[in-house]
Amino acid sequence: MAAPAITVIGDHLLDVWWSGTSDRLCREAPAPVVDLAARVIRPGGAANTAMNLAALGARVRVVGLVGADDAGRALRRALGDAGIDVTGLVVHPGVSTTTKTRIVSGGQTLVRVDDAHRGALPDDARRSVLDAAKRARLVSTADVFADYGLGLFDADGIRELAGHDTVAPLTVVDAHDVARFAVLAPQLVSPNAAEAARALGRPVPVDHRADFYLEHAEQLRSRTGADVVAVTLDVEGSVLLGPDGSRYRTAALPAPEQNAAGAGDTYVAALTVARAAGLSWPVSADLAQAAADVVVRRPGTAVCSTADLVYALGGGSDQVLTSDAVAERMRVERQSARRVVFTNGCFDVLHRGHVAYLRQARRLGDLLVVAVNDDDSTRRLKGQGRPVNPVADRAAVLAALGCVDYVVVFDTDTPIPLIEALRPDVYAKGGDYTPDMLEEAQVVQSYGGEVRILDYVPAHSTTAIVNRILGSASVRTAAADS
Repeated sequence: MAAPAITVIGDHLLDVWWSGTSDRLCREAPAPVVDLAARVIRPGGAANTAMNLAALGARVRVVGLVGADDAGRALRRALGDAGIDVTGLVVHPGVSTTTKTRIVSGGQTLVRVDDAHRGALPDDARRSVLDAAKRARLVSTADVFADYGLGLFDADGIRELAGHDTVAPLTVVDAHDVARFAVLAPQLVSPNAAEAARALGRPVPVDHRADFYLEHAEQLRSRTGADVVAVTLDVEGSVLLGPDGSRYRTAALPAPEQNAAGAGDTYVAALTVARAAGLSWPVSADLAQAAADVVVRRPGTAVCSTADLVYALGGGSDQVLTSDAVAERMRVERQSARRVVFTNGCFDVLHRGHVAYLRQARRLGDLLVVAVNDDDSTRRLKGQGRPVNPVADRAAVLAALGCVDYVVVFDTDTPIPLIEALRPDVYAKGGDYTPDMLEEAQVVQSYGGEVRILDYVPAHSTTAIVNRILGSASVRTAAADS
């Protein structure tokens, strides 16, 4: 609701992800052959920071430099489609838009090809960017300098911007060399572990990294000219180093390293928008960490929205995705050729049998969507007195399982409408069923999907558990009466 006006000034890149399957080596060299299934483009670098800011509710404009080439046009179009003001993004015919292309198979990046501008940037292009930055800073709530070392910012240009009037109360620096921007006297700099070590002129410590940066907090603040330094430590979370010796740590949720592309951009975006909206530094850091945790669980260069953040923080019934929202997620996931597994049930009292079959289901693909019957449909299927637990609680427990990627609630007696909307690659069902017993099996098979009946764990059912509880309660009541 605060919708702060934030300007992102820096190196705007285009990330390209080619994904497919690979099960053989080519004959002429020991190199994998990838059968291409999907091509995805995403704004990267400073543009990824801008995309995350917009998804979190900020009004965003970008300032930077792109070429008059296909990559530059694709980048401007993607930013514009996200509602971002691109009038400050200078297009110059003498510049090539930096593009990073990754080839991925089985969730693993096999190679990254960087195609960057070669040689010095034209003087008139740099001048146009500086002038655009000055204009944009006059109307910003916050400015984010995102420098990836592509030559856009030299010492003279940074000093010129530092000497120019700005109304922005918050200046943020996210740069490979944060010390170069000390003349801006930023309120916040956010280096990663290697960038922070570079600012200190020391090697990156192997162990106890957080303790190392806590120990050198004042030196880091002095070298960067910043009030607050937020050092991101990937799997170890982050440390926030503030004035007057204040310290704050966040913890990261474990995630595969290969999905870390752009997580730092998301962290900076969430930290900036939270602070620009008036939240405290510790709360802002917690939100930034939660946003980074969201994107490292997604393939490619990903974005965290406000809705994603609410979901990640477990906001009660808001933790459950709507059918439209999960359909959109599936569209994005399939762009990376991910195999979607779908299952459904009431999951009234989660037990060993449920967990066993959900784990089996997850192993059938790249992600698992669990559809949960709402309270009314559960009552129709199971009878009065059910469900024992309301749907918000049931969905929250399922979402907490590591094998479950998405949870969605449905209100029909069968999941057929949801299956028709999502079209999962695999429909999995646990229990003593056969495919011909399930109405939904024909729907899945009609579009080429696969139906899998998973192992049944005997003597483990919700009804049996509820009956045992009720039986125990009856025995205790009878004993008390006697």
